[in-house]
Amino acid sequence: MTDAVISTLHTPDGSFTVLEDVQGRVLASGWTDSFDRILARIPAQHRPAHVSTGTVSSAEAVDAFYAGEIEPAMHVPVRQVGTELSTEGWRQLRLIPAGSTLTYTELAAAMGRPDAVRAAASVCARNAPALFVPCHRVLRSDGSLGGFAWGLDVKRSLLEREAVGTTALV
Repeated sequence: MTDAVISTLHTPDGSFTVLEDVQGRVLASGWTDSFDRILARIPAQHRPAHVSTGTVSSAEAVDAFYAGEIEPAMHVPVRQVGTELSTEGWRQLRLIPAGSTLTYTELAAAMGRPDAVRAAASVCARNAPALFVPCHRVLRSDGSLGGFAWGLDVKRSLLEREAVGTTALV
């Protein structure tokens, strides 16, 4: 990959930085203003050679998400490189409806590998385009939040915005 654009947007959950390739596909994103932290979400061999600051095409979808319109963010094109199982996991994450959650066990089953619960958790942990591939919608089997690269406060906020009942969010 040769070129990419990076931009930091301001959201109610803090700074949100997005890295897109020249085709407008989100390569990585997250709640930080650190460009280095965003680039580090991509395996070294798949990082763009040249990154410039500029306007990202996904900015409107981020604004819409925070204005209560969740779906536009789910239709932003993304690009992730991984194994067949990881790719299927990321695809399944995008199929979880806003306002719903899955457990890691349910995600493993959706990936066609019900015994691969650790792999399902790894899919979430290695998900680079956060928000656009909603790994925040996956919880532990006991209903607790589990982990999230951008912090549990952000995960809780995203789920609340998507109208998931907070009584299960411990």
